[in-house]
Amino acid sequence: MVGSRIAIVRLGLPPRRFSDLYHRLLNLSWPRLIGIITAAYVLGNVAFALLYWLTPDALENASGAFLDAFFFSVQTMATIGYGKMTPHSIFANVMVTVEAFMGLLSLAMVTGLLFAKFSKPTARVLFSKVAVISMRDGQRSLMLRMANERGNQIVEAQLRVVLARSETTQEGESVRRFYDLPLLRERNAIFALSWTAVSPITEKSPLFGATPESLQAQQAEIICSVIGIDETFSQTVHARHSYVAAELAWNARFVDILTLHPDGRREIDYTRFHDVQPAD
Repeated sequence: MVGSRIAIVRLGLPPRRFSDLYHRLLNLSWPRLIGIITAAYVLGNVAFALLYWLTPDALENASGAFLDAFFFSVQTMATIGYGKMTPHSIFANVMVTVEAFMGLLSLAMVTGLLFAKFSKPTARVLFSKVAVISMRDGQRSLMLRMANERGNQIVEAQLRVVLARSETTQEGESVRRFYDLPLLRERNAIFALSWTAVSPITEKSPLFGATPESLQAQQAEIICSVIGIDETFSQTVHARHSYVAAELAWNARFVDILTLHPDGRREIDYTRFHDVQPAD
């Protein structure tokens, strides 16, 4: 996993590039989605324009230039009506019918896609770039820091932290195993500012006795998943992040970023959110 995205190469599965097309488009970033929609719109008009342009006497009052056919296709696909150019032959009228129908279908699909993209609830949770391992209340502990980047609150937030590492069975088989890491507090009634999750490394903890070298050899990974209810949309939102062995800071602690003003307001300094300092 890299950050919040799982880096997996899948082999042997049948290709399903078009069966999950809607799901794939929903997961695209806005610039890529708008770019794909624009490219599909332009290519579709170019394809129909070629049919009009290559058919003699297909368009009335056209000069014969490709741009005339292209802009005629744009008018047809958008169903905005014609000005000077109109379909002249039977073939052109059939193509106009097909293109107008495809324009209606594409408009409905793009409208639904953009609406779903806009209305999709998302969480903007900022995770610290590193997790630290040091003493907390006399107990060696794993700690990571999160913050809600939005101005609203995530109510009934729940956090789960899992250790993933490679192990070898008694039969010599290499397997990837997952262990839940116990937390001092795994629920937060109101996640508004920051949240430092603490997992004590006791004798029952999967991290007990671990060293930087052993975690590196086991390809260890700390996977964090937070889920809650967005108070604005009243819908469930989630966020995920992971830390590899190289992103664990040993014998360090996070720099304090919270300040309490005399009037009772709390201030969080995001410029130092990822900063750590040596522990005592």
